[in-house]
Amino acid sequence: MEVIEQALVWGETVLIEHLPEKVDPVMEPLLGKRTIKKGRYILFGDKECEYNKNFQLILHTKLANPHFPPELQAQTTLINFTVTPEGLGDQLLGRVVSSERPDLERLKLTMQQNHFKIELKRFEDDLLSHLSAAHGTFLSDNSLVEQLENTKCMATHIQCKVVEARENETKINEARELYRPAAKRASLLFFIINDLSKINPMYQFSLKGFYSVFNKAMEHAERDEDVRTRVHTLTEAITYSVFLYTSQGLLERDKLTFLSNTAFQILLSQGLIDPQEFEFLLHFPVEATNVSAVSFMSPQTWGCIKTISTMEKFSGLDKDVESSPKRWRKFVESSCPEDEKLPQDWKNKSTLQKLIILRALRPDRLTYAVRKFVEESMGTKYVSTRLEFEKLFEESSPSTSMFFILSPGVDPLRDVEKLGLKLGFSIDRGTLHNVSLGQGQEEVAERVLRHASEQGHWVILQNVHLVARWLPSLDDLLETAAVDCHASYRVFITAEPVQNPEQHVIPRGILENAIKITNEPPSGMNPSLHDALNNFSQDTLDMCSRGQEFNSMLFSLCFFHACVTERRKFGPQGWNHNYPFSTADLTISAHVLYNYLEANSKSMQVPWADLRYLFGEIMYGGHITDVWDRRLCKTYLQEFMNPNMFGAELFLCPGFLAPPFLDYTGYHVYIDENLPTENPMVYGLHLNADLECLTVTSENLFRSLCDLQPQDPSRRDEATESTEEKVMDIIEDILEKLPEEYSVVEMMAKTTERSPYILVCFQECERMNLLLAEIRKSLNELDAGLKGELTISSSMDTLQSALFNDFVPDSWARLAFPSTKTLAQWLNDLMSSCHELDSWTQDFVLPAVVWLSGLFNPPSFLTAVLQSIARKTQWPLDKMTLTVDVTKKVKEDFGHPPREGAYIHGLFMEGARWDVESGIISEAFLRDLTPSMPVLYVRALPAEEQDVRNTYECPVYRTKQRGSTYVWSFHLRTKEPPAKWVVAGVALLLSL
Repeated sequence: MEVIEQALVWGETVLIEHLPEKVDPVMEPLLGKRTIKKGRYILFGDKECEYNKNFQLILHTKLANPHFPPELQAQTTLINFTVTPEGLGDQLLGRVVSSERPDLERLKLTMQQNHFKIELKRFEDDLLSHLSAAHGTFLSDNSLVEQLENTKCMATHIQCKVVEARENETKINEARELYRPAAKRASLLFFIINDLSKINPMYQFSLKGFYSVFNKAMEHAERDEDVRTRVHTLTEAITYSVFLYTSQGLLERDKLTFLSNTAFQILLSQGLIDPQEFEFLLHFPVEATNVSAVSFMSPQTWGCIKTISTMEKFSGLDKDVESSPKRWRKFVESSCPEDEKLPQDWKNKSTLQKLIILRALRPDRLTYAVRKFVEESMGTKYVSTRLEFEKLFEESSPSTSMFFILSPGVDPLRDVEKLGLKLGFSIDRGTLHNVSLGQGQEEVAERVLRHASEQGHWVILQNVHLVARWLPSLDDLLETAAVDCHASYRVFITAEPVQNPEQHVIPRGILENAIKITNEPPSGMNPSLHDALNNFSQDTLDMCSRGQEFNSMLFSLCFFHACVTERRKFGPQGWNHNYPFSTADLTISAHVLYNYLEANSKSMQVPWADLRYLFGEIMYGGHITDVWDRRLCKTYLQEFMNPNMFGAELFLCPGFLAPPFLDYTGYHVYIDENLPTENPMVYGLHLNADLECLTVTSENLFRSLCDLQPQDPSRRDEATESTEEKVMDIIEDILEKLPEEYSVVEMMAKTTERSPYILVCFQECERMNLLLAEIRKSLNELDAGLKGELTISSSMDTLQSALFNDFVPDSWARLAFPSTKTLAQWLNDLMSSCHELDSWTQDFVLPAVVWLSGLFNPPSFLTAVLQSIARKTQWPLDKMTLTVDVTKKVKEDFGHPPREGAYIHGLFMEGARWDVESGIISEAFLRDLTPSMPVLYVRALPAEEQDVRNTYECPVYRTKQRGSTYVWSFHLRTKEPPAKWVVAGVALLLSL
């Protein structure tokens, strides 16, 4: 405002840049229609200021650039509404100082100096006016001489005051700087929470809400006479208050991301951790290698160690691991390596450096290590905090609604109704209104909101995500209804989180002006089984005439429900797709069970097959879209729903016998006393599934941390330059190694034979050509752009970002085979695929052992095996099938292909291992997550001749993501029942 006042007088141009959607109330009268020009004055707010005819006010948003005459640019004052860390820090410093030391309020000095300038300008204008009106000798004009004298005295007086003000300002600034750490910390925290929308668009926070938290933290911080102690207390209070305010609205999977990012950013700002080491920890480049120098490390882990060893502070790590394998093996195989000391001199490494080594050796324990790191650096209270709903409600107001982010299996409205009864708000009394939004409910919601704001009632708006088109109107309505409303008026909103940003529909205004709350159910078999049982009561158990059968089968049904819902946490190894199993599936199934038992009460026979079909194909199976997931669901039911449960012979999981005939309370007690502690074996999975799950969680954590890293303006130019240099080096390296495209026309001229294998070879070459052409074209374009020869486009910018972060660019991935590898590993595979094609296209003889993982289309090659034998034997193709024999040899043991069929390699088993000596599927070794398979001999034979006894039909997938990457299925020999491997999620993978 002061800047604009001065510009009015001096005729300057004011450029207001990046105008926000909602303008600060102080600025609103100036920028809105209420700005009035009145002669030589302009009215805004409650002030009337004289303005110069050259005064201009220029507004523009991010979408429009300002255009004004060049001659005015030198006089332009810039007001930028875009918040920066430094600018916000200065604002917050002013708030801290005005609260702690009101005597140091700088604003008064600024206004005083502006007043002096305005007064001086007024005197100068009056003097010039008198001079221009003077006639003859101005010395004879007494009034003019007096005016000159007055102006001179005033100028001298103002000059002294200005000097005095500057001296005072210097002293004030020195005192103000003592409070700088608290303001700097607060500014840092705002930008940390502001960036959370990058990982989930539901996480929107306003500066207004942040100011409220900031002010309350200062009010409640413990007082101290010592300024430095007081500043430290303020800093900690602000940090903890912002942490509580933010974490209450985050999903469980994102809470550690936010907490660890906060810890890392605070330590970086204090210079307590090395930025280069932190950058390495986040991006963690891995050197591609196919062998390991030590037996207890996989090739990928050894590649990590080799990469770490290239850093100065980790020099010699690889040699030390090789020379002291026993010590390092003990550390690697520890159940909690984050609590162990590193071997030998490495134990003196910093906590961050230990995290780097842990990410290489035990990525599955990294989330625990990061949590411990946060606890050590910030305090225990940050890792064990939960706010009660009643406390959160105290922060709400008529203009600040409460927004519940829904989680499956949790009803957040129970807390609202419980608190409402305590405070006198309920549906029965007509003071609590519950509107479940859907088609046609928008008008009802609008009417209820207006009525509630007048009467001071509570309103619950459920599932607002279902009315996307109406939400902008709701945003405006919430704002207008809160104006001049009853003090007791409150709004509670619920919505489901979205799977990806493209599906996000909640307006920013609703999210920013609300207190966001998440309430997720506890995970694990024990709480899930209790929750499943809580859907029923003793009356439920007593209602069936066949009580013993009904009770036992209902308990097994609850256990089945807990299994299928909790299994989702193991990702693709649990289920290929994420299905929305709900308590409704359980309760309806219980009613079906009751009806069937009552209908067969006379025969006393349990219709096992009918019930399993209804549960597995309709109730729960109605959600399932994948054939292998359907098989898993049916297998669970076959294991849990069979006559053995009545003879105390049925184990629902290892160590947990199906309970005897008990009452309702007895079943709850039985669960607590007999259910094993939480581990993957409870669900039929191997212990390695937990390691895989934790490893994926760690990778997701660091991927999110990479996305959240702020762009420091002070280092932007330097960072951009280093980024471009690195990317140009990568481009040069790739283009140098990239092979030439295949001349398919020349190859086709070399041979007239068109066998199925040769056709597959041609198809692979054509696909490879498309990929190589796209890689070469996009890299050349980006190279020209970085050199300034072309304008950088959005696609070039995306490619540059992918190359810098070691990701496979989307434009390449669309033309390639599915992969979850880093760019370096992916390129290594690409070169290997080209090498395979080079040898294949020399004489078009099938390679001795085909690298199935290196093909663009593995199903086409396996189909070619069928076709080649069908042509040779004249068997009908639709009556044939593939059979697989697992050899005891590796690729190097074969010098030529078989006479019929093919040898293939490059497969890995997940969930189990292949016992080479016994030739059967066996239990996996702990921490050997995906052991490699020997060479497989694939051939075709009539389907009726295939012997599938004592075999497990094992699905084959391209990657660990499974699902849509399905390739084929092979029957593998087993001595165990196939159901064991079905529930263990055993599969073959072509790529890790």
